[in-house]
Amino acid sequence: MSWRVRLIEELKRLANHVEDSEVKRALLDILERPELTYSNTNPLVKLEDSPAAPRKHHFFTGGLLLHTFSVVKLAEKVSQVVEEVYGIRVNRDLVIAASILHDIYKYYQYMKDNTYGGYKIREDWYLAHNYAIIGELIMRKAPEKLIRVVSEVHGDVPLTTIEGLVVHLADSLDARLGEILQNTMLSRIRELETTCQLYKVLDKLIVEHEPGKIFSLIFEKPEEFRKIVLKACLSDSLESSTKM
Repeated sequence: MSWRVRLIEELKRLANHVEDSEVKRALLDILERPELTYSNTNPLVKLEDSPAAPRKHHFFTGGLLLHTFSVVKLAEKVSQVVEEVYGIRVNRDLVIAASILHDIYKYYQYMKDNTYGGYKIREDWYLAHNYAIIGELIMRKAPEKLIRVVSEVHGDVPLTTIEGLVVHLADSLDARLGEILQNTMLSRIRELETTCQLYKVLDKLIVEHEPGKIFSLIFEKPEEFRKIVLKACLSDSLESSTKM
C-alpha cells in the first residue's frame, strides 16, 4: 500500500470517528465521492495525486493529502491549547471535518506540467477550490454549522467561530512549514537546476521514498540527500536521451 493510499485511509478513519451524525454524513459523502456534482468539468489529476500548490508548498504528487493530514493533526493540537489555556470549548467534530474538507477541491485546479515537471494551474477551470467546496456542501445539504466553519478557514467571510479560527491557523502554519521545508530542500541542490528538472526529479523521489524519508535527509544527512538527487538527475537525463 502506497503512502498516499494510507493517508486517504487515515483521513477516512478520522472521519468515521466524528460523532455528530450530520457532520459525519456530509464529510464521508465527499470523501467517498469527491467529484463535484454541479459541474461537468472533469479533473485532470486524481485527488490522491494532486499537490497542495504547484510551486509554493507541498508541490509534489500527494502533497495535497499530506498537507490535509498535517492540518488535521495541527488543528487537534491547537484545539487542545485553546481549551486548556484559554478556556474556550472547541467542537472537535467541526474542526476535523473542516480540516479534511478545506482544500479538497484543489485537485480540480491543477494539471501535469510536462515542460518543467511537477504540476501547474490549469487554464480552463474557473472555480477556486474555496468556493467549490462551499457549493458542494450546499448541494449535498451539509449542515449550516459545517458550511460556516469551512467558509471561514480561507478568510472568505469574517471569523465568527473558534473552529474556523483553529483550522485557519493550522492551515496557515502547515502551508508555511511546507514552504520553508521545500525551499530548504531546493537550496541544498540549487546548482543542479541548470542540468536537471528538479521538480520532476524531486516529485519522483518523494513518491517512491515517502515524504518523511526525503525531508528528514535534508536536515539529518544533507550530503546523502544531494547524492540521491544527483543520481536521480543522471537517471532522468539518460531516460530522456533514450526516448529522443
